[in-house]
Amino acid sequence: MPAAATPTAPAFVPIDVISAWLDAHWLQIAVAVGAGIAIYLLLNFLRGIGRKIARHQLSPGLLSIAGRAVSRTSHVFMMIVAARLVAGYATPPAALMTTISFLFTVITAFQVAVWLREIIVGLIELRAGYEGSETLANAMAIIRVLVSVALFAIAIVVVLDNLGVNVTGLVAGLGIGGIAIGLAAQGIFSDLFAALSILFDKPFRVGEIITYDQTTARVERIGLKSTRLRAVSGERKVISNANLLQKEITSLQTLPQRRLTFTLGIIYQTPPDLIGRIPAILREIVEGEGQLFVQAGMVAFGASSIDFELSVDVPNPDKADYFMTRHRLGLAILARFNAEGIEFAYPTQTTFTAAPDGRIIMPYPDKEG
Repeated sequence: MPAAATPTAPAFVPIDVISAWLDAHWLQIAVAVGAGIAIYLLLNFLRGIGRKIARHQLSPGLLSIAGRAVSRTSHVFMMIVAARLVAGYATPPAALMTTISFLFTVITAFQVAVWLREIIVGLIELRAGYEGSETLANAMAIIRVLVSVALFAIAIVVVLDNLGVNVTGLVAGLGIGGIAIGLAAQGIFSDLFAALSILFDKPFRVGEIITYDQTTARVERIGLKSTRLRAVSGERKVISNANLLQKEITSLQTLPQRRLTFTLGIIYQTPPDLIGRIPAILREIVEGEGQLFVQAGMVAFGASSIDFELSVDVPNPDKADYFMTRHRLGLAILARFNAEGIEFAYPTQTTFTAAPDGRIIMPYPDKEG
């Protein structure tokens, strides 16, 4: 904030002093008034340019932010600036000069606060990629209020300090009051700043499918307090923004492809040459369905089966496509395995009964044995 050289409060200027000053310096006063009007018109012209820039910029940028800040220049500020610049030429009385300096300090402090507010809010909008969403509009309204309160409080402190007032106690009181308010509304501010973090950092957007904990859901609305989602099973989920950001979030919307994994158990009675053909058979099935084959092969000798694993990438994985692709692949594998005579295993148990000497008697041995 600009500060004058410790101006004092305005003083009353007697009429006779003003009259004598007008009689003695009428020519300098006339020149100063003309120069002041010219300065005011120049500042007003620059203000108009800023307003045109702010109005014709379709997307937010540094130029539009500067134009919007300049367009917020008040007429009172332009008049007091013109008066302050030309006052010294007309050699006014000391009391009148003190009054001009006092008004210049007060008005300039508040005008700078207005400029800074527009610049800060504009930079935040630029960082957020302002898209006109309801949540972002509400957030920007709150941010504008908070920034305005902070800047105008600083402007008041600067004005009082320039007037010679001891502002140490006032600053300490404002600090203690701010801490008290912050502690009382800690939960609200936590969710609010979490909402701003989501809007600015964009870990996900409205309409995207995300997974957190054991929940997979589509984002319906990002609010200032909570985020609303629609689970793939149909339920509506509401979770606070601060709690949501503390979790590990997986966005499924930005994936160019999503991987499917099948585990297949084949009976041990399957001939080895047929088992060796299974990876090639699975590749034919996957490519026949228009998906991306990754790998397939035997992974383990299970308790009741020879275990195979199949990995498939699904391009452009929307929710319906992903689940329906898995369904179609499962049916295709089942049909092809039935045609090839490949049987799926299921948990089985065979009991053998032996005689005391260890000979198998059940199931019954061959008669030749």
